[in-house]
Amino acid sequence: MEEGIPFAKALVMLVAMAPALSIGWIGSKAMESIGRNPESASKILVPMLLACAFAEAIAIYALVIAFSI
Repeated sequence: MEEGIPFAKALVMLVAMAPALSIGWIGSKAMESIGRNPESASKILVPMLLACAFAEAIAIYALVIAFSI
């Protein structure tokens, strides 16, 4: 049973890359939207930050699971 632990940790950290990609995608789309309509920057900022926070929470959960294995 000890043989699978490094593999499990590597798999969890590999899955933790998904939130990093999603944060980049969220930021990219927000900047694209602001570039098209600069007046909407104040309306886009808060939902963008919330989405980034939720994506980052998933990465933190994955890190906690990796340390608990």
